[in-house]
Amino acid sequence: MSTQPRVTFFHSPNTRSSGALALFEELGVAYDLHLLNMKKGEQRQPEYLAINPMGKVPAILHGNALVTEQPAVFMYLADLYPQAKLAPPIGDPLRGPYLRWMVYYGSCFEPALIDRAQQNTPAKPSTSPYGDYDTMLKTLTDQLQPGPWLLGDTFTAADVLWGTALDWTTRFKLVPETPTIRNYIERVTSRPAVTRAREKDTAMAAAQESGTN
Repeated sequence: MSTQPRVTFFHSPNTRSSGALALFEELGVAYDLHLLNMKKGEQRQPEYLAINPMGKVPAILHGNALVTEQPAVFMYLADLYPQAKLAPPIGDPLRGPYLRWMVYYGSCFEPALIDRAQQNTPAKPSTSPYGDYDTMLKTLTDQLQPGPWLLGDTFTAADVLWGTALDWTTRFKLVPETPTIRNYIERVTSRPAVTRAREKDTAMAAAQESGTN
C-alpha cells in the first residue's frame, strides 16, 4: 500500500481544470476534491488566494508541494503515477517531445489564442513568445497530422491536455476546426475516461447551478 499523501485537487467545472479532471480519470487514482464555485467568486476569496494568488484552477496540493499552471499540474501528476504510463520516463526518446508539447501549450498556444480572441495587435515575430499565430497553429497541426496521438502511437497526458483544450477552443471558434484537429479531438474525447470526466463535470456544474453544491 502506498504511503504517499493523496493529492488535493482544486477544481471548478466547465473551466480549464476540466482537462485535469479528465487526466485524473485516465490515471485511475483517488484524490481529494476541493470544488470552487466561480460564479460565486470563490476563486477570489482569501482561502483560495492563499493556495493560488492568481485565483486560477487547476491547482493541486500533494503533501507540501503546491502545483499550479495546467501543464505543470499535468506533468507532475503523470510522473507521480508512473504505473499509468502517461508520461515517457527520463531516457525514453519520447521524453523530450513530450515535454516540448506540454510547455508549448502555455508558452505559445494560449498567448497566441488570447491575442487572436481579443484582436490584440500582435508583437513583431522577433519579440512575440509564439512568433505568429499561423506558424504556431501550423506547427501544432503538422505534429497532429500523422496521428493517432500527439507523439504518434503513444498516448500520453499531453493528449489529454491538447484534446480537451482543442475541444473547447474549437467550440468557441477560437481555433479553426480543420479535419486534422476535429479527428484528433474525437479520438481523445471518445476515450472512456474523458467521457466519465465530462459526465462528472456536467453533474458538478448542475449541482452548483441549483445551489446543492
